[in-house]
Amino acid sequence: MSKLDKAFTKGKAVIAFLTAGDPTIGDSVRYVQVMEEAGADLIEIGVPFSDPIADGPVIMEADVRALAGHIHLPQAMEEARAIRRVSEIPLVFLTYFNPVFSYGTERFFRDCAEIGVGGVIIPDLPIEEQDEVHPFAEEYGVSLIQMIAPTSKERIRRIAERASGFLYIVSSMGVTGMRDGFSMNVEDMIAAVREVTDVPCAVGFGIHTPEQARQMAAGADGIITGSAVVDLIGKHGGAADEALRTYIRSMKAAVAGL
Repeated sequence: MSKLDKAFTKGKAVIAFLTAGDPTIGDSVRYVQVMEEAGADLIEIGVPFSDPIADGPVIMEADVRALAGHIHLPQAMEEARAIRRVSEIPLVFLTYFNPVFSYGTERFFRDCAEIGVGGVIIPDLPIEEQDEVHPFAEEYGVSLIQMIAPTSKERIRRIAERASGFLYIVSSMGVTGMRDGFSMNVEDMIAAVREVTDVPCAVGFGIHTPEQARQMAAGADGIITGSAVVDLIGKHGGAADEALRTYIRSMKAAVAGL
């Protein structure tokens, strides 16, 4: 059983992303608590990186702010430790492979397990290139979250067979960011996954309104909201508590009862 399973036991999951150390580690830890109290079921912690190829301008700007504050993977680990002192909410790191490689791959997965980070998303490491990390993820019981995109097509079955924790269903092509339109084949992707595995499916990339959350959660097990959360933090800095509380409550209410 995955350490992330409890995120999907209370109906449709709301997964919230924030960038580590933006605007400070102390603020990030508090914002995780605020979002958990408002209904978030799982938190993705983004590790700041100088070349985040999958991210749009909102998250890129958060990375710039965090990097200016000297937040890197070791500091993101410390943030996760601090969260664990006050919360048991399931945690996932979203990081590019370069920071993991520099940190030490085995050390990274060992520390995730020791801290209680249940999963890792590495968007620039497709399944064909995971041989270096997969054994360590298995050894230390950390889920390697796979991503399925509209272009995955014939690869969906192979990706789904290796799924652990949950599957990240990419709603549309391009980079992260708030958008109005989504791929028409999200339901087809989820249906293809269901033929292979019962690992939960969470849809992300661009979901930022309650209406979109309800639409995308209808056929999935949860939704991921990132840029909207990071945008609120960018606008309010260290005083985003109420804005985040209101926003997450609205997203949770939108998927309730589906």
